[in-house]
Amino acid sequence: MIEYIHGKLAELNPTEAIVEASGVGYAIAITLPTYSALIGKEASGEKESEGATVKLYTTEIIREDTHELYGFVSRSERSMFEMLMTVSGVGAATARMIMSAFSAEELRMLIATGNSKAMAKVKGLGPKTAQRIIVDLKDKAIKLEPSDISIQPSELFEVKESPVKAEAVSALTMLGFAAAASGKAVDKILKAEPEASVESVIRQALKML
Repeated sequence: MIEYIHGKLAELNPTEAIVEASGVGYAIAITLPTYSALIGKEASGEKESEGATVKLYTTEIIREDTHELYGFVSRSERSMFEMLMTVSGVGAATARMIMSAFSAEELRMLIATGNSKAMAKVKGLGPKTAQRIIVDLKDKAIKLEPSDISIQPSELFEVKESPVKAEAVSALTMLGFAAAASGKAVDKILKAEPEASVESVIRQALKML
């Protein structure tokens, strides 16, 4: 098992980070909170754009037809992701979708308070699976303290509207949504909130599509 990967950030978009370590480039699927943390690291001045040194805690998924790495900036974020995958009907893609629609603390509160209605808004989740998540994970979620699962990235990098739209639509299509529908959702969000960050736009769009 790969516990973590420490290296230079070669490429970054809202759904994937390419991290180069010891001459090997690892394609790592990420969530929006992790993306925000990495963007914050870049914007903090440690290193302009790609090239910042990063450390991602990983979950490795190996099947006959696939070999995937999912990365997180904290062990606790990874733990939440792995908890979700213990629920019947929730695979890695769905778990990442859930964790991109809500922050870890929002998700903890939804589970702890039994708010399946809000959780069911995630694309492809549905009320039955949302309820199953709550039943299976409620006791574990209640025991988690907010400090255990919070990510504290640096201030988010500000981008203009066009890059925000391009990145948001690209991320949504990579997550499986139609480009046309994604574009309309993003346009609607940016019309109401012109200064919204990429993470905010994607998160809102996930609840609309």
